Amino acid sequence: MKIESKRVTSPKGDITLYTLTNESGASVTLSTLGAGIVGVVVPDRNGDLDDVVLGYENAADYIADGPCAGKIPGRFANRIAKGVFSLGDEVYNLAINNGPNALHGGPEGFQNQIWKPEAIGDNTVRFSLFSPDGDEGYPGNLQVKATYTWTDDNKLTLVLEAETDKTTVVNLTNHVYFNLSGHGSGSMTGHTLWLNASNYLPTDDTQIPTGELAPVDGTPMDFTEPKAIGRNMYAPFGALKIGKGYDHCWAIDGYEKGRLQHVATLSDPKSGRSVEVQSTQPGIQVYGGNWLEGSPAGKNGAVYHDYSAVALECQGFPDSPNKPSFPSPVLEPGQQYKETIQFTFKK
Repeated sequence: MKIESKRVTSPKGDITLYTLTNESGASVTLSTLGAGIVGVVVPDRNGDLDDVVLGYENAADYIADGPCAGKIPGRFANRIAKGVFSLGDEVYNLAINNGPNALHGGPEGFQNQIWKPEAIGDNTVRFSLFSPDGDEGYPGNLQVKATYTWTDDNKLTLVLEAETDKTTVVNLTNHVYFNLSGHGSGSMTGHTLWLNASNYLPTDDTQIPTGELAPVDGTPMDFTEPKAIGRNMYAPFGALKIGKGYDHCWAIDGYEKGRLQHVATLSDPKSGRSVEVQSTQPGIQVYGGNWLEGSPAGKNGAVYHDYSAVALECQGFPDSPNKPSFPSPVLEPGQQYKETIQFTFKK
């Protein structure tokens, strides 16, 4: 295993890219901008290596990109209704940046900050970020860490940690997009997806959950048996019309706080590659890249269109600060936020 680094300039300051390469030549490239995953090179069924995550040719193009490609959004991933939530008697107002709602922590969220890096040994990189009290409207000074470890058996583990000095809300994930045929190979709708989820979260027209957990059985939202993502994507079903395809959160079956479990498998019949996803989080947002058209220029001249890649975002439930029935996103002083996401690549 080896770690190599490269520094590039950007309007936000220098960005450092770390490439972790294992003994088989498979590699992961990470960026200090948004503590992002900007490359994953893994073998197909024939042993041929290709990069299977969406990303840009220019490292600076990740700044404020619409897709939030590969990065860690925060302080609260996904949506908060009307950009308002309360903690006790205090009401907090956030930036409105997604229709009438707040999305991914705001326009200057964690995904658009340069994190402080630390290489640990030959297979781990830790990124740290300080978010001051009032940052994008959120309370409390928050210390955040994102630790990535890459192994010789092509497993990428991300541990997300946070501590606060004032009651706040935290919901962290990684927004990496996969196309297991290769990032520039076109549509991913032929990929098959399995989810460990019998229920999903219906939303209103602005993609804010209603608070209900609805059974997937008998609907296009059912991935309890593996099926092609494109199979029912254009079905006349209300949820799919709202997001122009899949852009919804599923509730993980058997969730227990802190317990790592298998939550999803994405497979590509064309290349033979698959990625198994494990998580300690209660939900997974599946976003089919429904609005990728017009993305910055991709790596190696790739042009990304709608549905070119799919994001599997392990996270807490959207709008949970306003939904007492949802798993709580509240973090108190003296507590530690700690969640794990694993991506295991197979052929």
